This record gives sequence, structure tokens and C-alpha cells, in this order.
Amino acid sequence: MASSFTISRPKQFLWLSSVFCGIIICKTVYKLTGMVSLMCFKGYGNLSIAKKIEWNNRGFSTFHAVMVAFASLYLVLLSDLFSEGYSDELIINRTSAVSETVLGISIGYFLSDLAMILWTFPALGGLEYVLHHGLSMFSIFLALVSGQGQIYILMVLFSEITTPFVNLRWYLDVAGQKSSNIYIWNGVALFLGWLVARILLFIYFFIHMAIHFDQVKEIFPLGFYSMLTVPPVLAIMNVIWFWKIFKGLIKTLSKARHRQ
Repeated sequence: MASSFTISRPKQFLWLSSVFCGIIICKTVYKLTGMVSLMCFKGYGNLSIAKKIEWNNRGFSTFHAVMVAFASLYLVLLSDLFSEGYSDELIINRTSAVSETVLGISIGYFLSDLAMILWTFPALGGLEYVLHHGLSMFSIFLALVSGQGQIYILMVLFSEITTPFVNLRWYLDVAGQKSSNIYIWNGVALFLGWLVARILLFIYFFIHMAIHFDQVKEIFPLGFYSMLTVPPVLAIMNVIWFWKIFKGLIKTLSKARHRQ
């Protein structure tokens, strides 16, 4: 992958431990979500087993989304790691122990979530979710092992910030709160968040790639061609989902207007 593809034992340990940590976090938050929900939400105990599984699953997906979004924001914007004049190292070759830990934890999350999706298929998501998770893990793995293109992976991971709104929408639906104001405002927040984090951000992503294409071409062949194919596929999926969110928001606002 890289020109001298020699992985030190400390790096191997960091990668494996971070992936394992991601899996443990998912399992722990899954259990805690069930325990807290049973104590705080009366309707949780009356849910079917399938609904409880999805309820808890969305708990750890929300936790991962918030954690990885803030970590990505810090690494890409607030830290100097990817600043233009920070280092003589090419931006596409810059990495750190923190960025590698974040990527490893995300692999652990996607492995855990994909395992649950396949185990309960198609209750937690159809083939589009399998494709999304598969492409995500593939891209993250290549960036982690090669140490290249991590800035672009972190940009894409920041788009997970929309997940809490998606999950809250589902929770409110299950709780019978589709006519509540919080459901409407969450729908608006989801629409705006998706527009910023999964549409406009991807446009910036492609512009950044074009500006730094002389560096992008330095990525090892498999990684380079993955950079040219995987992000466009994810972008198309985001546009399709955005259209569905837009139609759902219009429908919700229309119903709310008729109730007034």
C-alpha cells in the first residue's frame, strides 16, 4: 500500500485495540440503553423483542455518531494536523495516534452494526445499509492501514452527525409522538443537518480533492481508485435519502398545518 509497507507492533496493537474497543463500546451502550430505557420510559417494556433490539441498536449508533463527529471536527478543523502550513508532509499522508484510534473505533462500530443488520435482516435495514457499511469499513480500513487519505475519511465520518436526528425521529414514532412539536422540529433539524453534513460537505469534499489532486494521485493504487469511486456512491445514496427526508418533512408539515 504505502511505499514501505512495514507495520510496527505498536501500530498493530493500537489498531486492534481500538477496533476491539469500538465493539466493546457498542455492546456496553446497547446494554445500558436497554437498562436506562426500562427505568425511564414506560412504553419500553411493552415493546416487542424486535423493537427493543432496534431501540437499543439505535442507542449505540447515536453514541458512535456523536463521538466520531466531534472527533472528526476536532482533527480536521480545530487541530493543526491537516493545516496547510503545519508540516512539510503531504496532507494525504498525515496521521496521528488520535486519528488512527478514531478510525479503529469506527471500524468496530460498523462491524457491530453490520453484524446486527445481517442477524436481523431486513428488520434493521435493507441492502442499502449493508452496502453503506461495507463501503465505509473498506474505506476506513484502507486509510488506517496505509496511513493515507485520512483527512477525507474523517470528513465523511463527520456526516454521522445526522444520525442522532434520524434515531430520534424513529424513537418519537415508536413512542406515538408523530404529532408532537418536537417531532416536527426534529424533522426540520434533520433536513438542515443532512443538507449541511451530507450534501454541502460532500460538495466541499470533492472540491478539496480536486484542489489537492496532485497529492491524491500519490495514494497507493487501490486507495486512489477507491477515492474516485466510493465517495460518489455514498454521495448518491445521501442524495436519495435527502429526497426521502424532504418528502417526509413536507408531509409532516402539511399534516401539522391541517391540524391547526
